[in-house]
Amino acid sequence: MVTQVVIPRSEPKRSGGGKKGNMARQVALECIRNIGIMAHIDAGKTTTTERILFYTGRTYKMGEVDEGSTEMDWMPQERERGITITSAATTCQWRGHRINIIDTPGHVDFTAEVERSIRVLDGAIALFCAVGGVEPQSETVWRQADRYHVPRLAFVNKMDRVGADFFRTVDMMKERLHANPLVVELPIGTEDEFRGVVDLVTMKALIWPEEDEEQGRRYSIEDVPASLREEAEHWRELMIEQLADAAHDDEFLEHYLGDHAFTPEHLRHAIREATCSARLTPVLCGSAFRKRGVQPLLDAVVDYLPSPLDVPPVKGIHPETQKEETRPADDNAPLSALAFKIMTDPHVGKLTYLRVYSGVLRAGAAAYNPSLGRHERIHRLLLMHANDREQIEEARTGDIVAAIGLRQTATGHTLCDSKHPIALEAIHFPEPVVSIAIEAKTTADQDKLAEALAKLAEEDPTFRVRQDNETNQTIISGMGELHLDILVDRIRREFRVEANVGRPQVAYRETLTTSVESEGRFIRQSGGRGQYGHCWLRIEPLPPGSGFKFENEIKGGDIPREYIPCIEKGVIEAMNNGPLGGYPVVDVKVTVFDGSYHPVDSSDIAFQVAGSIAFREGARKCHPVLLEPIMSIEVVTPTEYLGDVLGSLNQRRAEVESIEPRAGVQRVRARIPLAETFGYTTDLRSQTQGRATSTMEFSHYAKVPDELAAEVLGVHVEHLRNGQER
Repeated sequence: MVTQVVIPRSEPKRSGGGKKGNMARQVALECIRNIGIMAHIDAGKTTTTERILFYTGRTYKMGEVDEGSTEMDWMPQERERGITITSAATTCQWRGHRINIIDTPGHVDFTAEVERSIRVLDGAIALFCAVGGVEPQSETVWRQADRYHVPRLAFVNKMDRVGADFFRTVDMMKERLHANPLVVELPIGTEDEFRGVVDLVTMKALIWPEEDEEQGRRYSIEDVPASLREEAEHWRELMIEQLADAAHDDEFLEHYLGDHAFTPEHLRHAIREATCSARLTPVLCGSAFRKRGVQPLLDAVVDYLPSPLDVPPVKGIHPETQKEETRPADDNAPLSALAFKIMTDPHVGKLTYLRVYSGVLRAGAAAYNPSLGRHERIHRLLLMHANDREQIEEARTGDIVAAIGLRQTATGHTLCDSKHPIALEAIHFPEPVVSIAIEAKTTADQDKLAEALAKLAEEDPTFRVRQDNETNQTIISGMGELHLDILVDRIRREFRVEANVGRPQVAYRETLTTSVESEGRFIRQSGGRGQYGHCWLRIEPLPPGSGFKFENEIKGGDIPREYIPCIEKGVIEAMNNGPLGGYPVVDVKVTVFDGSYHPVDSSDIAFQVAGSIAFREGARKCHPVLLEPIMSIEVVTPTEYLGDVLGSLNQRRAEVESIEPRAGVQRVRARIPLAETFGYTTDLRSQTQGRATSTMEFSHYAKVPDELAAEVLGVHVEHLRNGQER
């Protein structure tokens, strides 16, 4: 038996690359890992991150979520509630590699934090609870990673918990995520008896002692226990078969078909190649809370996840020619960096988080923002560790840093070299689904409230602020009750503004069900030069989720080309105020096919108004209907309360999709209108004596039943069918 003491590893490899006269690169590009930790709420993301920081020597003391002492959850609201609200970035070192980590929230209300983090990562660790398996938010973040083609590892956490089942979680990855999991570790024991893992690559057992004097630093490397030998050999053979099926390596296939003798180096190379190409997902296991299995996870990050050199060059569009451009991961290439997060700091002002894809970004230098068509100067660059920061002089390819001084740059904007401009793909965020009215308690606080709302809206792309013209109220919208609750709490604490808040309201939408051709004419004559704008629009419904499409079929110069964008602008303006209840209109195609103009009186504003009139008049005739947000809900309840839970869901217009028995509990999956979910968590706790839990995420928009739509809009159902205004 060989005993190994795990201590923080050596400094990363240094490289002297870069242009002449520049500072030398501190870490070789192949030794950088940009990773995120993503999972369902309460799967153990922050606890795992705290262990990683401790074992890599980044922190001297492990933070605990239950004690409110975590490094990564630094906001007061996070420590009080024991949840992650905002993604936090940090940097650590392991085995000569620099690992840049982004710890993301698990709650669906903060999905924007996950979306923008995944957008800039090269790899990710997907955490799963060994008891809960693949849960709803796990599916959401997995789809987000699929969308951005992010290679990932899977870590089955909480193997020490009652009901833990490693192999069931692996099966759920196949069923629910349609993943191709590659088991590279087996647990040694489960629940209270979990004490280590079998590494199938080396065929060695890694055992952590029961006594925790070393806080999980020390573990022993032993031969595989006799009781697990046969099972380990079976799973190793399955692992090799999967690698052979996925392999693009002729040498590996020759070994597989020949002597079948694979060294650990052979296997690691094959696993890395299959992981970086996202054909396989290595699966490891452990218990971060009990400090077991974290060091092998760090080894897997270094061995299997890609460096910036292992992912395809970033793609973008030339802002002038609209042709596709690429930027290789190279310090000597032209600069390209993406702003993926904005944060307001009370001491230094606006912090802009950047991922550098190519080139070098220097403090004091100016960078070109093609979205704004202007240069912005970077005053300072910071290397972040949660809320702490270290000032640096430059950021190179592969780095994730924060910049001070970028006043106009927003989330999703690109910074680049003006001589070689490129606009990287922006980040797309879901629309908010819950709204509340907010007002300052005193007149003196009104300006401070407006300033606070503007700063929060700049930080959070899923937070919207608008004025209701009918009631003159300020309406704020977000992804859920918790999201808005946190934002209101921040207004009170950070900005010191006391505010009155209304009850949550559903963010309804409207859509059209038939097609129509509609005329818009705007003519004004008052002494001097008049106004003339005239257009015909064809308005058609689109399938759900299609969004808005605008086409131009004008031929022969009936309307000059320069007025077409003005008509589109007028249509979009009218769509924000639908014909039924003033809710935004979605899933519509508008085509301008005819019209006329006056050589003297026509203007941009005239055609904008004409477009708005044509859409408003036409939308009334297209049999508009009201849409409501539908949520996917999952309830885990003890079996004895199943009847009560189902009854409550039925009363709330939910459609039950499946009921899945699990070790003394039942997992109910359903779709439920958002309007019926307010207060549901409290009712569920009352029905089940606090023993059931529920999670929700946005699914889609669906038509509101006529009788309920009439209730919402305050009009008779026949008026809805006739498409008349409220």
